Amino acid sequence: MDKVLKRFTDILCGTLDNQAQVDKEKAEGNQVHPYAKHVTDICDHLIINRPKDHEGIYVLEESYYTYPGKPMDIKPLIFYLRSDGDRKVFLESIKAPHLDPATITNDNDALILDYNKLEVGPFGTAEYTLQVTDQFTVNHIGDLGNGLTFQLTETLSDGHLSVMEIVRQNGMKITPYDTPIEYIKIN
Repeated sequence: MDKVLKRFTDILCGTLDNQAQVDKEKAEGNQVHPYAKHVTDICDHLIINRPKDHEGIYVLEESYYTYPGKPMDIKPLIFYLRSDGDRKVFLESIKAPHLDPATITNDNDALILDYNKLEVGPFGTAEYTLQVTDQFTVNHIGDLGNGLTFQLTETLSDGHLSVMEIVRQNGMKITPYDTPIEYIKIN
């Protein structure tokens, strides 16, 4: 793994949540953001049938969201990462439609991801840039089809992710908040 990809995964991998942000909002009497937790790790060891010359790495991100008054929403995400070896990391969302999403967790010792059954998602390729501040930034808009777009604006730094996800349906914003979720690494 090259140094820029290692730097990226060192920041991204681990357990992160926005408990501090939610606690502050609750103390102020107005919780705007959901409680959100990500459990992320490199999952190359789970990939079978991968071509030997296929560079890059795979990462599994378990995402848990709890909006006020609603049940927890669980979203497993698989990402394929590669870099230009200098200042860029390219992220693609990968789907495993043949698997039950509830089984796609980092602690599932029986999980196997067959390279031949994985599909690139409609999100497109997000291009993260390593800044002189040693942070990665991205502003990517993915067309998910049927008038649905997903805009991801992130800043990734040691121990902290600032993540703004804006979902639009036919140009109308449907994301219920206007400021980023502020994740802090908890392990």
